[in-house]
Amino acid sequence: MARSPLLRAADRLERLAARTTPGDWRTGGLLATRPEVIAHLPDGGTEHVAEARAGTGAWIAALSPALAAPLAAWLRAAAAAQPPDPAAEAFARELLDRLP
Repeated sequence: MARSPLLRAADRLERLAARTTPGDWRTGGLLATRPEVIAHLPDGGTEHVAEARAGTGAWIAALSPALAAPLAAWLRAAAAAQPPDPAAEAFARELLDRLP
């Protein structure tokens, strides 16, 4: 039996994240028109994304603005479900902490 697209997408997203620069990425820098992205690593170190471009390019491309519409639709569908999906709620909380 074929695996569901939801499970396949989740697996691929986890594999992509595993081979990129880890940590909590945040914007910074002095120029608002050209913010820098810094990865704050789990060990307390930092890495400028420019230093990790080879490992992060696929992540950035995979999570491009093209995913905003389907992610928003998923969150709306999860919100309408009774009871709401706890994983979707956890995702939404994390996302809200990171969105400007």
